Amino acid sequence: MSSQDQNNNSIDENIQETAPLKKEAPESMSFLDRIPSAACLVGPDDAVIYANNQMASVFTYSNIEDSNFFALTGVRRKELLDALGAPESSQPIIERSDKYFELHTDGDATLDGEMVVYFYDVTEREHLRINYNEEKIVLAYISIDNYDELMSSITEDSKLAVPTEVDRILRKWAEKYNGSIESTGDDTYVMTLFRRDAQKIIDTKFEILDRIRKIEAKVDFPVSISVGMGFGADTIEEEGELAEAALELAMGRGGDQAVVKDRDRTKYYGGKLQSMEKNNKGKSRIIAHALRQLIRDSGNVLIMGHKWPDMDSFGAAVGAYKIARYYDKEADIVIEEYNEALQEIFHYAHERESYPILDRKKAIEICDRNTLVIVVDTHRPGRVECPELLDIAEKVVVIDHHRLSEDAIENPVLSYVESYASSTSELMTEIIQYTANRKVIKKFDAEALLAGITVDSNSFSIKTGVRTFEAAAWLRKAGADTTEVKRFFQMEISTFQIRADAIARAEYSENGVAYAITDGYSADAQVINAQVADQLLNVKGVKASFAAGRNNANKTVISGRSLGGINVQVIMENFAGGGHLNSAGAQVDDSPENVISQVKEVVDKYLDEQNKMKEKEEEDQ
Repeated sequence: MSSQDQNNNSIDENIQETAPLKKEAPESMSFLDRIPSAACLVGPDDAVIYANNQMASVFTYSNIEDSNFFALTGVRRKELLDALGAPESSQPIIERSDKYFELHTDGDATLDGEMVVYFYDVTEREHLRINYNEEKIVLAYISIDNYDELMSSITEDSKLAVPTEVDRILRKWAEKYNGSIESTGDDTYVMTLFRRDAQKIIDTKFEILDRIRKIEAKVDFPVSISVGMGFGADTIEEEGELAEAALELAMGRGGDQAVVKDRDRTKYYGGKLQSMEKNNKGKSRIIAHALRQLIRDSGNVLIMGHKWPDMDSFGAAVGAYKIARYYDKEADIVIEEYNEALQEIFHYAHERESYPILDRKKAIEICDRNTLVIVVDTHRPGRVECPELLDIAEKVVVIDHHRLSEDAIENPVLSYVESYASSTSELMTEIIQYTANRKVIKKFDAEALLAGITVDSNSFSIKTGVRTFEAAAWLRKAGADTTEVKRFFQMEISTFQIRADAIARAEYSENGVAYAITDGYSADAQVINAQVADQLLNVKGVKASFAAGRNNANKTVISGRSLGGINVQVIMENFAGGGHLNSAGAQVDDSPENVISQVKEVVDKYLDEQNKMKEKEEEDQ
């Protein structure tokens, strides 16, 4: 026997006398029992070959030999190897037996060989880190939605009572979560609180929104607030910027909701109310004057909507074009591809009215730093007809009616995003009114704008306010013929049959939701599915509808429609889509059948949550 073997035997005998092992250690592994921290040997098959006695401090159960290492820890071999030589913050950490352990391996470990894993107790350090993070300051900005409209609509007695009640509820809410709240204006507040308390608010999904909504104001619309919360920044100034951006996002999406920005991650809560129409048209007048000056100061104007434009996008583009021409500026509309739904009006505009319509390549050629780019019916750079124009031009104007998204076009010189509006064509019609007079547009222009309003309001049945009818009446006076508008919506027989087949095979659930699938691959899938979903709402008992079908790019297009009881916008956000409370959509890389199956699950979960909230409200009352 060698001297080394004699030494090992001597050590083993001493260890056995002081601390009996659960399992006899292989001679080559006896050194693990001399280590003051927990350690184990893991084999090529990820099975634990041997564990020293210190491992009893990690796992409450004994005899972990032969167990799978990943099943025990949730840490894979590759993760340990990747952390070799990396900073401590990169080391895997597990929580077991109310303690935290940092896992390490040594430089001799390989991807397919035996490896020793050390478990270092870092409980004290992790508790300090957790406490440090939980006591970080979080800022929340709060704004009373539509404050001016609210004050002008309520009685004199309520003008003091309603804001006072809002103030009382907000202060009790802040007190409940150990926060400090200060009024920064008649309709704005800022709240400061710890991260751990902010998380509690998030866990309640901002129940404060429901409490504010219950305030009796004796007006046609409920009182509501918007909340923007920001955390995860390194300084208070950055926290404030995150909270401000979150509040702007919440208000841009229609109010009555909370937005939480944790650096690059954004989450939305609430949004149960339809965006309220603003009575004051002052903003339209300001936008019109600002747009006029921007057009005058530009070399030329390029107008674009979203890819595969619909009637609203095209109508708004026509309106913007006429404003630019009114001020004697060279202007062009950028459209690369369009679907059947736009075919009739597109050819009429391009061939009979001689509207200058360019493809992307030509638009890029004539765009320079002095070009004014007007984006209509979208505010997301990934959806515009030609994203390259946003990088070339220094001045970009955005006019849209969709709920504001996190990935909005950055730093536009002018932004008019109003989610209360039925359509971008409605917003553009108001801007035209303040540009000059009806002479700005001709009969066809008025019909294009009216068609845009008609399609996005589903023939004046969805998101239609007083201003929608005022815009339509103004366009009628400007020469719009409703019979001609109806002709723009005529479709091919094949398209009509696809739509009819989908409606005939629609499935109706007990909770009042209809689901339909359109067959084939069609460039007009988006329009067809929207029409199918609209038609299904005409069935008695249907509260919401969803239609899905493939487009010619092999993507499944989903359209959701609602009568208001179900927020389809929230449901479509689960599929990276969006829209409005009663009209939304999305595109996904999956089959229509799978998509509809997933939509059903999301809808059921949504309705379950709504029922639980309703039961809780009844209990509270």
